[in-house]
Amino acid sequence: MKVVVGLGNPGKRYLDTRHNVGFVVVDRLAQGPDVGPFASRFDAEIAEWRRDGDKVLLVKPQTFMNLSGQAVRRIVDFYQVPPGDLLVVCDDVNLPLGQLRIRPRGSHGGHRGLQDIQRHLGTTEYPRLRIGVGQPEGGDLAEYVLDRFRPVERPVIEEAMGRAAQAVEVWLHRGIEAAMNEFNARSSAGKKSDPAKE
Repeated sequence: MKVVVGLGNPGKRYLDTRHNVGFVVVDRLAQGPDVGPFASRFDAEIAEWRRDGDKVLLVKPQTFMNLSGQAVRRIVDFYQVPPGDLLVVCDDVNLPLGQLRIRPRGSHGGHRGLQDIQRHLGTTEYPRLRIGVGQPEGGDLAEYVLDRFRPVERPVIEEAMGRAAQAVEVWLHRGIEAAMNEFNARSSAGKKSDPAKE
C-alpha cells in the first residue's frame, strides 16, 4: 500500500488558496477510474484507489495545515506504512510559481504542515512533492499563502497541478528516482542539472 497526502486547510474559506494546492492534486487523482468516494476517517478525508491490483490511499487531512501530522501519523500507524511509501504534496513559497520539486527526504524548510508531520513521525525520510506558489512582493507571508491566485497566475498553476498529478502517477508506477528525473528536470525550464541534488 502507498499513501498520497495532499496538504491544505478544510472549508470553503480556503478553497483554491495557495496553501491548498496539495488538496487540488489529490482531488484530481480522485477523479480517475477505480477510485472510491472520500470518507471521513483518522481526522482526514480518504479515498481508496485500486491501482494495478494495489491499494493507494488518497488523503486530505482535516486538522488544518499546522496540525497535518496528527492525521498522517494515525494513518501510517494503522496501516503500518513505511515512510518511503508515503508521498506528501504541498505548496512551497521558496519555488517559483509552477515549478515542481520532488525529493525522497529532507527538512521541512519552514513549511508548517511538513514540520508537524516530521514531529509526529519522528523522521524526515519520506518523499515530498512541492509545488511552487511564488513569494509575495511585500506584506505578510501567512496572508499570502492563504490568498487565492491572481487571474494571471491561474494558467501557470493549473498546468503545474496537472503535472504534479502526473508526477504522483510516475512515483506510484516507477518510483521516486524516475519521478525526480522527469519532473524536477522539466521544472527547471530546460536548465540541465542533477535532479537528485535539486
